[in-house]
Amino acid sequence: MNIYKKENKMEAMHLSNEAGDGEVSEVDSLQLIAFSIDEQTYSVEITTVREIRAWNGATPLPNTREFVRGVINLRGTIVPIFDLRARFGEGKTEPTKTHVVVVMSVDEKFVGILVDAVSDILTVKKSDVHPVPEGNSSSDNELLRGIITHDSRMVGLIDLHAIVDGAKLEE
Repeated sequence: MNIYKKENKMEAMHLSNEAGDGEVSEVDSLQLIAFSIDEQTYSVEITTVREIRAWNGATPLPNTREFVRGVINLRGTIVPIFDLRARFGEGKTEPTKTHVVVVMSVDEKFVGILVDAVSDILTVKKSDVHPVPEGNSSSDNELLRGIITHDSRMVGLIDLHAIVDGAKLEE
């Protein structure tokens, strides 16, 4: 009788891990934090996000690109802040108290990106991430890992390594 109960428990556990009726299984899914720059929505994998904080300014650094806003001190860790709008070539952000910094971990280092607002947490199938179409500007192709259609909107999946590359000016 105990063997029968164990088999039922195992079967129940197996069934609870299966996705059904539009649910996305953990193995086949990505969880993303979505945020906006103007009317466009972008996202990063939720596992990279460490903190979301209000914009309080940054200390500028010499010899950096226009998209590097400076650094902040986050509980003793110096974190560079990247202006995502400027990184995409859309001009420098004029931050207000409603802008936020999304602090993320990239290769065991912390970086922050300045965005207009955090909008959503998305769970999508990995198969729903499509390649960036040809014909876009080369910077879009380099800075995005893919495009996702979610609730009738297009969401760019950001390549964090590409965003932080090239922060220092060439000498």
